[in-house]
Amino acid sequence: MRVDHHDGQTAFLEALSALLAVCDTLDDTKMLAASRCHGWTVGDVIAHVHLGLQEMLLGLVSPTDAEPDTDAAGYWQGRLPGTGNEAERIGQIQYVRRLTSAYRRPTGLLGHLRPTADAVSRMVSALPPTTVRFQGKILASGDFLATWAVEVAVHHLDLKHELTLPPPAPTALKLARTTVESLAGAPILPALDDEVVVLAGTGRVPLTDFQRRTAGRFAARLPVFG
Repeated sequence: MRVDHHDGQTAFLEALSALLAVCDTLDDTKMLAASRCHGWTVGDVIAHVHLGLQEMLLGLVSPTDAEPDTDAAGYWQGRLPGTGNEAERIGQIQYVRRLTSAYRRPTGLLGHLRPTADAVSRMVSALPPTTVRFQGKILASGDFLATWAVEVAVHHLDLKHELTLPPPAPTALKLARTTVESLAGAPILPALDDEVVVLAGTGRVPLTDFQRRTAGRFAARLPVFG
């Protein structure tokens, strides 16, 4: 699954802008609401995204002349940081919870998120088509930005577990759906909307019996990443 540089760039910038707009509406009480990520509040998910954006900067400053060895869907296959054994997953959950609890008020971390997000947005906006090294993989810039558009869109959905919030950017949500279907090896299923496919494809929400019948053989392949 190859993603054009401009398409990946647009999807990521729109995904991040939509997430920041949601963050601007959150107060301390909403930050403490449960998310779709096991063991994490809304604030914990935002802290995780903030850490991810900081890590993303490493890819943005690591261009290479080497040929890509994975693409926007292949990136999600195999082991990713924080998705190892049970002890590592629990350690990641606890680390983020401790980080979030260090703020005197839950909304305090939003003040740190915005400068990082603004810096990443400026770098992505100025990034020419290239190839980057990231987490031991080599990706074309369009694919690299697409993976982060998906990451932001999925975590945007995580915030909506208990809260009524606007949806992720359509470009990023569509890209997340395409990633799920690419990994599942199944055709597009227009009867199921993008949010349903992404939530089921990432193991957030099981399909209902009706949705499972609608999905057919696609259903048995879910989730494909999480």
